[in-house]
Amino acid sequence: MAQPAVSSGTYSNPVLKRDFPDPSVIYGQDRYFYVYGTDGGGQRTPIYKSRNLTNWRPAGAAFTEASRPKFVAGGATWAPEISYINGQYVMYYSLSTWGGEWECGIGVATGATPNDAFTDHGKLFISSEIGVQNSIDPCHFADVDGKQYLFWGSFRGIYGIELSADGLRIKDGANKFQIAPRNTIEGTMIYYHNGYYYLMGSQGSCCSGASSTYHVVVARSTSLKGPYLNKAGRPIMTSPFDVMLQKSNKVYGPGHNSEIIKDDNGKYWMLYHGYQASNIDAGRVLFLDQVKWDSNGWPYIEGGQPSATAEAPVFTTYEAAGIENINAQADDEPTITLAGQNYYQISAPDGRTFTWTVSDLSGRTVRKGTASGIKDLWINELSNGVYIINAVQGGQKVSRKVVKCE
Repeated sequence: MAQPAVSSGTYSNPVLKRDFPDPSVIYGQDRYFYVYGTDGGGQRTPIYKSRNLTNWRPAGAAFTEASRPKFVAGGATWAPEISYINGQYVMYYSLSTWGGEWECGIGVATGATPNDAFTDHGKLFISSEIGVQNSIDPCHFADVDGKQYLFWGSFRGIYGIELSADGLRIKDGANKFQIAPRNTIEGTMIYYHNGYYYLMGSQGSCCSGASSTYHVVVARSTSLKGPYLNKAGRPIMTSPFDVMLQKSNKVYGPGHNSEIIKDDNGKYWMLYHGYQASNIDAGRVLFLDQVKWDSNGWPYIEGGQPSATAEAPVFTTYEAAGIENINAQADDEPTITLAGQNYYQISAPDGRTFTWTVSDLSGRTVRKGTASGIKDLWINELSNGVYIINAVQGGQKVSRKVVKCE
């Protein structure tokens, strides 16, 4: 009999201490996890990577200012949803302005790698075209029969529709169907487990700091299209959902959970955002918790609240960097990532301390410093030209050639 993998110890929440709402996570073909979120300005869609769901490092952004979606005038990109379909990474996104509930919509982009510069394919639909007010918060679901679906909505009902096989358009002749009523949830996530489709979503106010009432609720069905029932067996079209996760005195507004990930010991995990009571100004930071299943097959979080410290997930099946995977980055190397125009992030794993320099092509050092974890490096004040950014940590050195331009 195979023995369970050995636990890698414990972890502490939050697992990413920066504003990173609306997380969506995927296990990449390179055997890293990648998480995508909403950035403060809704422009770039930041990406982080991890071996274990607990230690995250910057991995770029899906869009630049030039490439970001623009089919909604003045729209911001919110709530990305990442999937892998037919050999490419497919990202669905919301494009919206506050209050523009009939002008907002959902688009789709693709990438060859999970942290590639994604190619935008434009809108799938806007609210007025599909006939669903506030068409945001996409959720992709590949059913057990291989059909692709998109679910979406925000407090104006949750709807679904079948997609083409490549996931890039609505299937010809497909009609939308409703699975949840108005004034209930947003941030939909659907997960299939032991014969049931579990519909998770978030209720309450998402974005009001200590006053946020966001919390995660759940219902389930034996059919993807419903009806979805609560624990009492009543349809959620007319009856309430059941609460799965709610605030504590240390975390406010936990919600908009990610996809569920199963680790090598058969345990289930989900990411979500929330406000840390001790640092509200950090925004909606990233949390991780184990999803357990009760005797009736319902998912729950231990205690119904975010954990502070818990046993870490176990992942031992990835290929190590080096001989087995010559193109993989060693886990103890720092990384240098383009995060915006003239803006780079230097990071070291596990919050380690590193030194960094910026040099011109003659080798002259023009900037230098020491940092721990992540260094936000802006080069706006430098003259236009080519520079080399170097980062050194624990004997590991990486370099990146960069161009400063207006």
